[in-house]
Amino acid sequence: QVQLVESGGGLVQAGGSLRLSCVASGSIITWRLMNVSWYRQAPGSQRELVADIRSGTRTPYADYVKGRFTISRDNAKNAVYLQMNRLKPEDTAVYYCKAGDGFWGQGTQVTVSS
Repeated sequence: QVQLVESGGGLVQAGGSLRLSCVASGSIITWRLMNVSWYRQAPGSQRELVADIRSGTRTPYADYVKGRFTISRDNAKNAVYLQMNRLKPEDTAVYYCKAGDGFWGQGTQVTVSS
């Protein structure tokens, strides 16, 4: 079992930055082998993939965040981060961390004001 806790969300003005963290606990050895992803879900919308990071490689970002968001991983801290720059109001959503095929965190709210 892997438990995930996200943090770092909040209210920010358009153009600002936030750094989200996803910290894992439980089966850490297993977690370190997992693909870890950030998803987001806006009110009334489906959950969508933002970015993911695989062990040793990095997969492409969603077009709507490319060039603005950066995903990174620190296995020594059991953490994956999402650095979000040049935020837009349309980035407002609950951001979730996912590990492997089905381990999810509880989400962290990001609100971007115009």
